[in-house]
This record gives sequence, C-alpha cells and structure tokens, in this order.
Amino acid sequence: MLGPYEIQSPLGAGGMGEVYRARDTRLDRTVAIKILPSHLSSHPEALQRFDREARTISSLSHPNVCHLYDVGSQAGTGYLVMEYLEGETLASRLSKGSLPLDQVLKYGIEICEGLETAHKSGLIHRDLKPGNIMLTKSGAKLLDFGLAKGVVSTASSGLTQTLASPQQPLTMEGAVVGTFQYMAPEQVEGKEADARSDIFALGAVLYEMVTGKRAFEGKTAASTIAAVLAADPPPISSIQPLSPPVLESTVRGCLAKDPDDRIQTVHDVKLQLKWMQENASSSRLPMPARAEHKAFDRMGWLVAAVLSLLLVGAIAWWMRPRETPSAMYFNSSVPFPTNYVALSPDGKRLALVAFFDQANKNVIWLQQVGGRGATVLPGTEGAAYPFWAPNGRSIGFFADGRLKTIDVASGRSAQVLADAPFGRGGAWSKDGLILFTPDAWSGLFRVPSSGGTPVQVTKAEVSQFQVSNRWPVFLPDGRHFLYLACNFSGQLDKNWIFVGSLDSNEKRPIVNASTNAVYVDPGYLLYWRDDALVAQRFDLRNYSLTGEPHIVSDAVQYFPQTNFAVFDAAGQTLVAQTRAGKGANRSQLTWFDRHGKQVGLVGQPELVSNPKLSPDGKRVAVDQIDTDGRHVNIWIHELNSDAASRLGFGPWLEQVTVWSPDSKRVIYTANEKLFFNIYRKNADGSGSAENLVDLGSPQEGPWDWSRDGKYLLARKDRELWYVTLPDLQVRPLLQSKSMVRNAQFSPDGKFVAYASSETGNWEVYVSPFPGFGSKWQVSRSGGEEPRWRGDGKELFYLAPDGRLMAVDVKTGTGFEAGTPVALFQTHPRQPLSAMDFFSYDVTSDGQKFLVNTKVDTSSSAPLSVILNWSAEMEK
Repeated sequence: MLGPYEIQSPLGAGGMGEVYRARDTRLDRTVAIKILPSHLSSHPEALQRFDREARTISSLSHPNVCHLYDVGSQAGTGYLVMEYLEGETLASRLSKGSLPLDQVLKYGIEICEGLETAHKSGLIHRDLKPGNIMLTKSGAKLLDFGLAKGVVSTASSGLTQTLASPQQPLTMEGAVVGTFQYMAPEQVEGKEADARSDIFALGAVLYEMVTGKRAFEGKTAASTIAAVLAADPPPISSIQPLSPPVLESTVRGCLAKDPDDRIQTVHDVKLQLKWMQENASSSRLPMPARAEHKAFDRMGWLVAAVLSLLLVGAIAWWMRPRETPSAMYFNSSVPFPTNYVALSPDGKRLALVAFFDQANKNVIWLQQVGGRGATVLPGTEGAAYPFWAPNGRSIGFFADGRLKTIDVASGRSAQVLADAPFGRGGAWSKDGLILFTPDAWSGLFRVPSSGGTPVQVTKAEVSQFQVSNRWPVFLPDGRHFLYLACNFSGQLDKNWIFVGSLDSNEKRPIVNASTNAVYVDPGYLLYWRDDALVAQRFDLRNYSLTGEPHIVSDAVQYFPQTNFAVFDAAGQTLVAQTRAGKGANRSQLTWFDRHGKQVGLVGQPELVSNPKLSPDGKRVAVDQIDTDGRHVNIWIHELNSDAASRLGFGPWLEQVTVWSPDSKRVIYTANEKLFFNIYRKNADGSGSAENLVDLGSPQEGPWDWSRDGKYLLARKDRELWYVTLPDLQVRPLLQSKSMVRNAQFSPDGKFVAYASSETGNWEVYVSPFPGFGSKWQVSRSGGEEPRWRGDGKELFYLAPDGRLMAVDVKTGTGFEAGTPVALFQTHPRQPLSAMDFFSYDVTSDGQKFLVNTKVDTSSSAPLSVILNWSAEMEK
C-alpha cells in the first residue's frame, strides 16, 4: 500500500522512476503510480526532478496529456498518482513497423495538441520520444514530463550513459538530458533547449512513424551524436515511396539542425498536418493504396510512374546540349484558382496566392515547378503579391496593411517591415534592399530587408496622368529596376514601363504598356500587350528595347483592375496562369437568416462588390466590373424583381455607394478627373452626376450618410473625415498612421463604428460623434465591417475567419458592448482591388444578411509552364 493506493502489478521502469498499476481504494478505480527507484530516493537532483514532474503535470489539463490525480509520500518514498491508460506506447507499436498515413496524421496532430498546451504553459518536454507517447482508444497522450523545464538551468557536467540496446533508446543524465535519437543538436551540445528543441524531437518521431526507422541511429553513442549533429536522415520517399511530398517537407522543416531554420512553433506543425489530413482524399495529397483497391491503385501508380518517366525523359532531353534547343510546353494543374505566381530565382519553386478555407483568406502556397502538390506556407494569411529573396530562402509579401517577410525554410513567424495599406508589388535586391509600392496610389519606396525606415524612391507624376508606380523588378546590377507608371481613368496611352535607379532620380520610359514586366537573361523583356504575353530584346547598356515583340502566349490571365498579368520567369523557365473560365472570381449576392440558412438570391453570379442596401429596403447598389474587365460601374438591383439598372456609363471607375436617408440619391467615388473624388447622383439615373466635394487627396470616398441627412462620413487616404451638408464643410475625425475603414453612423447619429488597424490587426471600435474623444473596442481577436441594426441595439461585424458576429450594445450618454456571439460562417469573395471594402449588408431589423458570396468554379485553369522559352524567340 502507498497511502490509500493498493499496488497490483509493475507496468514499467525507466531511468527516472518505476510505474505500477494500482487500485484507489477510496474511489475504486484503477490508477498508475510512479515512484522514484530506491537507488535515487536519496539523490537531491532526482528528488528535485521528481517534484518538478508533479508540478509540471498538475499545471497541464488536456485530453492529449496524461492527467495527474494525486501526489503523496510514504516512508520517504514520493509518488505520483496518474490516470491509468489502456493501450500501448508508440514505441511498442513501432516495433511492429511503420504506421499507415492516416494514423500518422491523426496521432501527429494529437501529439502536437498536447505539446502545444505544454509550450503555452511555458514548459518544454525535452524528452519527447515514442516511449513517452501512449496510444489509447481516445487518442495519443504525452507521458513522462520528468525532464520538462520552463527555464533550463546551467547543466552539470558528465555523460554517464553508454549505448543502449535498439529496443531501449539512449537516455543520459547530466549536462545532456533526453534521449539521443530524438534530441536536438543544441541539446546534444549541452546548450539551452527551448520549444524548438521539442519540435526537432517531434520531427524525429514523425519520421519514425512514417518509415518505421529512426531518423538518427549509430552503433555507438559517438556515432549517434554525430548523426544528430551533422547527418540528414534518408529521405522519407526513399523508404516509403508513396508518402506525400508535403509530409516529407514538414518533417524536414522540423529536423533542421539550426533552431532558427526549423519550423518555429508546434502550432504551425499542427496546421500543416491538419491540412494534409483534411485534403488526404484530394489530388493534392496522394494517399497510400488501400487494400480493397489494390488492383486499381496499382494500375494508377503504374500509369503515374510511366508519365513521370516520360516527363523526366523529356526534361533530360531538353537539358542535353543541342545546337538549336526547342521550347517545351506543358500544363501543371493546380487544385485552386490562383491570382499570382512568383518563381524562385533558381526557377524550381513557385509561390502561389490562392484561397485557403481554414483561414477564409488568401495564403501563399508553395509548389515545385511541374509538381502535383502544393503546400500552405503558415503565417501568410491574407497574403498578396509575394516576391522571393535572391537566395530563395525568404519571401516578401503584403498582408494586413503591412509589408512582411517570412523565412520559407524555418517557418518562423512573418516579420513586419513597413506599413503598406494596399501593396502593389515588391522586389528584393542582392544587396538586401526591398523596393515596394505601399499603396495603390503612390510611388516606390525602399527599406532594408532587415527592417528600417522606408525611403521614397519614385513619385507618381500626376502631371503626366500617372497616379501609381507599381510592380518593381530589379535588373541584374541590383541598382536599376523596372516598374509600371499608370492611371485607372481609361487613359491607357499614359501608362508606361520605366527603368529607374536607386542611385539617382533618373528614369527612362521603355514601352507604352499597362502591365508588370520581367527582365530575363539572355536579354529579354517580358510584358503583356495587345491581349498577349510578349517578349522583346532589351539592351542593358542603354536600357532600350530592340527588334519586334514576339508573342509567347496568348492565354495568360490579365487583371485590368490592377494592371497585372499573372506570369513570372527565371532563366529559361516561364510560368503563367492561363485564363480562367467565365465563372472565375464571380460572386453571388445571397440572402441568409441569422442561423446561416440561405433564404434567397439577388441577380446572377457576376464580378460584383460593395453591396449596399437602400434605407427603404427595396434596392441594393453594387459595383460591377464590365465585360471587358477594365471598367467598374454602379448597378442598382430591385429586390422585389429581377430588374437592374446601370447608374453611370463613363470609361472611368465608379465605386462604393452610400444611400441618402430617403433612398432617392446616392453618393459614390469616381476617378473621372484622374484621382478619386466624391460624386452625387439621383438613384434612378436621371440627371448628371455632381462632383460633390474634393478632400484634396488621390484616395477619397464615402463611408456613410447620417439618417438626418446632415453629415457624410468619408475617407481621405487612410484617415476618417466628415462633411457637413449642405454647406460642404470638411473636418477630420481620426488622423493616425494606422488605417481606418468601414465607418458607419449609429441610427441616432451619436456614435460611429469603424475598423482600425492600430494594434496590427483589424478591430472594430465605436467612438462618439463628432467629438471622437473616446473609444470602445467591440470586437475580440479581430474584426472588420461593422454594421448597426436599425434600432441601434446591436452591432454586427466579420471575424478574421469570416464568421458573422453579433454584439448587443447600449447607447445613451455612454456606450456599452456585450460579448460577441457568432451567428454563422460566411464565405465572401476575396477582394479584387483596393476599392473592395464591403462584403455584406444587413436589413434594418437585423434578421437577414446579404452576403457577396464566392462562387466555386467546377475546375481551375492550369498553370502553363514553358521550358527553354526563348528558343522560339531565337527563330
């Protein structure tokens, strides 16, 4: 007996304790009891470690961590009472061979869940291995936190344990704690361990689960240590040829020798494993053959093998020395529509931007050129316009109104370099400078890739009708660069590709075009012109084009809303997104009730954005892209019929409608005069548009019109202003470096709800109007697009993952907000331009929501890959 516990049988023993099965005589339940072995009972360090395990486990409460029930001591023997787990250790299971892929992913995710809980509590396991993982009916559970520490103290010297048998992996005491085969290099060297050390061990465990073999093994302690420090394990594919490449990439990211090169958090490993699990049945992630389909799958893999051999043979044929090499064309399928491709400098990898349902936002996907699978790059939610570092290890991109960089190899969290409200492209020089466009209406800026203060490099020449400089690309010398100077008011003859310099204000026009451009050796400029991607000789000595442009492809996707063609090139490899079908990027205005049930549709799937319901509830105004893709005009749909009418017919952009309180007029923004100004017009289309007010900014537009008709909320750059009506006096409300958008008056006009990025994330706030002397945060953990219920007693907003949230509010002399409650999950279409601000609206009674819902297309257009693309130009 140990206290009230009756010892029944031994369960196992390790270097730090003996474990017995016992019965709790008070509660009549089976428990597991761990005690210190007799030879360690008088050892101070062992007692300290034993006590630490008790404290550690007691602080953790998670289904994937073994629970601690009790702690006791009897006759000098300390003991821990834990839940009794029926099952087998992962080590025991692995003695029978590798695990099926579905089990690898299931148990891997559960191990991550338990380990993540420990890390969030400030604890590092330091001895994660198959023997410390129990597989039970309810899932995997982590055991033995005897070596866990929050902060590692200075270790004592001495390596006392000799090589153990293959069945008993190496365990050592002293300066190096843990088990050799699963220890991170920094642990082996006696350095301080952190959470990334556990990630290394996790990678070794995953490797063994997939292959049935240890990642690091040697005949002696020295050879095992040497393998951990310097050797890479054999590729998983060499042991398990049918294992998905994405899994190998994840394990390799865990097993990087340098902690800084590793995946940085267990959470990121878990996300990657979850993605694999959720996509296991799709073509993105081929699974091992199932027994009941052996014949069919064997034939499928045989066909795949033959095709692979043909592709390898074709590439080998292409690469062999030839006097007149020929271009090779093939399509690479992607399982999603993508709106951006960036080719790594070596031409081997692609960074793609596409939607990811888990994040409900665009993310960066990575794919080998010609490969079948693509993997999500964690930490890139909301990403746009990625660009590679010259060494191919890092990627720059835009998200959350910021310019960011992320290390592709290690998976470390993205680093913020600068504000970029509406980034429009970046380039990374060999000298460590990043050239970027922070806003849709600005010049180019530069900033060190290590961080610093951005410095303006070019200015948009308004006198030349050029309001934006975008899509920079460095030329080989790293000092000169290409960029597009353009406008969006229909004056295409003013759009030019220029060469600029970091060392002077010089700039030289190259060609009249409305597109991004890429320079590629041996001396070609690639750009989009006359509805096709063309290549033309480019002389680097005098920065001029020579000869005639040659068509490379006439099926490249082009977005006139941003003047961007979806292609990239590196050396003799060119990749482009082919044109999507008619359904691409379209969305459907869809009615939902408060439970997320679809209750109606408005119109047909179209390229629409910014839905705004009229106050009388009879109509909705939307921005709709014209059939040529270049013009955006306002359309008004009748809600009680299929009737729809176009409000304006200019060749410029007309967007973002707000209604007058009586629903008879609308105010919107248009760039009829090059920059965006605020206009007013009758909602029935009669009469001409009136240029209502000019706030003195290239970026201005309306947010809301107060119910009493006396005030207009407006945006000026990233600031919030208001206009008094009818005298048209303009006054600032909120001026800050952070962005403010989606502002809306409360029904009584005493408050304004808005979204701000001041914390680094979008959150919803409410401030009194017109004083703005105080504010209340309404959202929790992110929020955008606030909307008031008609009686002012409820606020709605969108959470970062697309859930529609509702908050009870009280207004009067002050403001009070309740706890946000999720109503339902929305799936709005991703923004097409910097002017896509609204994705939903709500009826006055708060019972129905009109959501601009994305429309899934039956298939995505393939990527076009051209090897040795310049061969055709030589002819």
